[in-house]
Amino acid sequence: MSDNTVKMSSIRRNEIILKVVIYIVSIIFSIMTLFPFVIMFANSFKSTVEVQQSTLALWSAHPFANLAKNWHVINSKDFHPFTGLLNSFIISTCSTILNVYFSSLTAYAITAYEWKLRDAFSGMIIAVMMIPTTVTTIGFYQMVYKLGLTNNLSMLIIPSIAAPMTVFFMRQYLQANLAMEIVQSARIDGAGEFRIFNQIVVPLMKPAIATQAIFAYVGSWNNLFMPLILLTDKTKKTLPVMVSLLNGDIYKTEYGAIYLGLFITVLPLIVVYAFLSKYIVEGVALGGVKS
Repeated sequence: MSDNTVKMSSIRRNEIILKVVIYIVSIIFSIMTLFPFVIMFANSFKSTVEVQQSTLALWSAHPFANLAKNWHVINSKDFHPFTGLLNSFIISTCSTILNVYFSSLTAYAITAYEWKLRDAFSGMIIAVMMIPTTVTTIGFYQMVYKLGLTNNLSMLIIPSIAAPMTVFFMRQYLQANLAMEIVQSARIDGAGEFRIFNQIVVPLMKPAIATQAIFAYVGSWNNLFMPLILLTDKTKKTLPVMVSLLNGDIYKTEYGAIYLGLFITVLPLIVVYAFLSKYIVEGVALGGVKS
């Protein structure tokens, strides 16, 4: 056996070992990621006593009976799943659309146009990113209260237009992927600026938009603090607010019902991620073969 053959077999053996290690690590991280969701799903079929005895157990003595009881418990309190689902869907969907569209439009204006205060404006966006959201909460609540809009869902939707983090991400993506020659050619052909943005730039930004849409949707859906202080009407509350109200007093807490409420809250997010994740994968694959 020649030296080259020995080297080739050694290289192949090392490659196989490396692949096995990668697969093992990936499986371990996948299990760690999915385990909390599995526990949450399993506990929604348990009674409070079973949850207290063994939170990590994946089975229940009477799963469907416990599920029916947990469903009865959450309906006997201020938990209205369909109302909360509708409110959360309206807020999250509208705020996500406004977030990604206007952030993409702002990023395009910063990238494609030359104007005097462009660098200063970009620096201001980065500076705003450093300000914690809680700092502006008191002023925002006072403004909403004085306008009499405390139970208006639009107050949780309209502020999403200003999303500095999304603008920064979109700008970085456009700087790496937008060819100004295409924009100039469209202008020469007589296309308007909004037509160029909507028909050329937006399709180009589809992977970035899908990525930020997932983050924006999950963030809006899981938002608890602002809906908790702005929405006092039972018919306007979101799912996370309703779940937070499932906690009983210090003497009795229905943990099975809480886990069922959490599962109902998380389920739409899983559907949204499953729908949008393919665009992220396509974007990564496209970027990998781009010259």
